Amino acid sequence: MSDITFSPTSTIFEQREALLEEWTPEELVGRDEELQKYHAALQPVINNETPSNIFLYGKSGVGKTAATRYLLSALERDAADVDGLDLSTVEVNCDGLNSSYQAAVAIVNTLRDPANQISNTGYPQASVYQFLFDALDDLGGTVLIILDEVDHIEDDSLLYKLPRARSNGDISEAKLGVIGISNDLDFRNQLSSKVRSSLCEKEVSFSAYNANELQLVLKQREAVAFQDDVLDDGVIEMCAAYGAKDSGDARQALDLLLEAGDLARKYDDELVTEHHVREARQRLQTDQVVEGIRNYSDHGQLVLYALTGLAEEDDTPARTRDIMGAYQELAREEGLDPVSERSVRDYLGGLTQLGIVSSTEYNRGKGGGKYKKFELEQSISSIKTGLSELLKKSP
Repeated sequence: MSDITFSPTSTIFEQREALLEEWTPEELVGRDEELQKYHAALQPVINNETPSNIFLYGKSGVGKTAATRYLLSALERDAADVDGLDLSTVEVNCDGLNSSYQAAVAIVNTLRDPANQISNTGYPQASVYQFLFDALDDLGGTVLIILDEVDHIEDDSLLYKLPRARSNGDISEAKLGVIGISNDLDFRNQLSSKVRSSLCEKEVSFSAYNANELQLVLKQREAVAFQDDVLDDGVIEMCAAYGAKDSGDARQALDLLLEAGDLARKYDDELVTEHHVREARQRLQTDQVVEGIRNYSDHGQLVLYALTGLAEEDDTPARTRDIMGAYQELAREEGLDPVSERSVRDYLGGLTQLGIVSSTEYNRGKGGGKYKKFELEQSISSIKTGLSELLKKSP
């Protein structure tokens, strides 16, 4: 094999990191209404009053975490100039923390010195809460605890305790505010009324970005990320349009622009064009399809496998009853008890929401009734890539 060498290039990108998730802009664009409401909810802090508890919700990629970091950075800066205001912020991502106990331990360890951490097991829950309250009082002043992806916590205990800690006499030296951030639009409704009344004292809903808002986001990043005059006319608009159509997710739109830039550099092209955007979208969609399939349940994958088999035989669009028969045979081959037809319909509905399958409804009137037919929305090759682990096990 010949020697491989790497050499830096100066074309296309100026600061590629500006298109990555961790990059924080100096100004947050496209979220004016949400920022205004969020700013008002944080106002008691700068007045050195007891903070409000704030609940943010909206789909992934609509700016909740970015808005939080942006506003808290400004709040910490301005709080330093207010006499008598001692502000601390504690951010914990709850992804992977599925209980109040685990989340409380994570907060304690964030507040404590690295040499004085506690383990994730071995303590009564009441003791962990006492560690938490003691650490908050030791810190004192105004404390904001940010619980990102709070919907991963499956019980209400911590979400009840924290917002009421001062009124219940658990802390006396700290003025505590809790900011909960959720991607689950229904999470608020799943909370008990006692938790909802305290945690959701102030609410800010983040809507999906529209195409114009995504253009603002992309143009802001373009100015930092790319060399001058390397984006062809229409590239920003196309990325924004695709982003708005697919989900209204800024992260997806930025990933699309990043991938288009990477492709232009790979091909040693001087301009990023709409052709690069289209190829980038195809690549990213394939990656998303594969990931979505691999994260789907075993029976859901078998339903998809059944529909894929019908597609290969040119028997799609197919009705649920036809997919059901193929699925039942596959399930038995895997040594699994087939689920009900209603569950198969639910799986097909989930695959439709993921953009992997599409459906068309037919109405045959009083005699024929209504029914749906399903077909693959993605290529058979990408679906089989997602099903690769399942296919390895199949005879």
